[in-house]
Amino acid sequence: MKIAVLHDYADVFRATSAYQKLNGHEVVVHTDAYADPARVVEQAAGCDALLLTQQRVTVTRPVIERLPDLKFISQTGGNVYHLDIAACTERGIVVSAGGHGGGRGGGNPFSTTAELAWGLIIASLRHIPFEVERLKQGQWQSTAGTRLYGRTLGVYAFGHIGGAVARVGRAFGMNVVCWGREQSTARARAEGFEVAASRAAFFGNADVVSLHLPGGKDTRGIVTADDLAGMKPGALLVNTSRAPIIAEGALVAALQKGRPGFAAVDVYETEPVVGAAHPLLKMNNVLCTPHLGYCEREQYEDMYAGAVRRLLAWAAGKPLDVVNPDAVEKR
Repeated sequence: MKIAVLHDYADVFRATSAYQKLNGHEVVVHTDAYADPARVVEQAAGCDALLLTQQRVTVTRPVIERLPDLKFISQTGGNVYHLDIAACTERGIVVSAGGHGGGRGGGNPFSTTAELAWGLIIASLRHIPFEVERLKQGQWQSTAGTRLYGRTLGVYAFGHIGGAVARVGRAFGMNVVCWGREQSTARARAEGFEVAASRAAFFGNADVVSLHLPGGKDTRGIVTADDLAGMKPGALLVNTSRAPIIAEGALVAALQKGRPGFAAVDVYETEPVVGAAHPLLKMNNVLCTPHLGYCEREQYEDMYAGAVRRLLAWAAGKPLDVVNPDAVEKR
């Protein structure tokens, strides 16, 4: 079996125990970042299978139709919105996707994003990247940071990640206020967290708002320009979730107007962002990272364990976690 591994930016896959299980198969790992789906054709040509890391690359119908040898796609994680499943099924390409692989990172697969969210919050409020660069340039301190203790942290969506962020905020002595759907706020109340009296109060009273909503049609644009306009001039908005949950163009416009005063962002409408081609990267009141939320070694170990397990199961004629079972019949 010839396997192409795409968008392994940090060249992590070859260092995992999962990679060793593919001995005897031809594995080609590609680490370059690109946004053009057509590049998939170049890198997957002649391959029987693809191993895709999260939703880093879109695989469209035109791409699929140019890969006559492709028979199987193993996807880390359960989200497959970036794949044309109908086209795969028509061509007899089996798509297998699922949760974590049961490896070392599986005990708490959501903590890495919560950890990054706190890294962004502290780095932003204490101006750490700015001061580090100034010190390297021979300058001494020139900013005054904002403490966490006594400030109000707004957590939008109290799920696995949002809950972890809220608990850390409470440990820092912050006033944690939550918002979200009924199930989300019920979980927050059950743990003793306050729920905002209204949406306007949630955004208007918070010193830090951290977004933890899932992507999808139901949440697209759920954070509106009015929500952002209601935030304090000194407030920080943190998005480690999905870019489309904020109305298109609303965050850039809001930051230009000074409400909120600062943002920390790990996710973008189109990824990867190459050539610094995003307006947020040109703004002094934004801290941007390249979608690092889940990018941690044990997390990768676990994700790839699941993906390789599905690859080997398919090679043995017993595919697991099949998204499009009709494709199996076509083969």
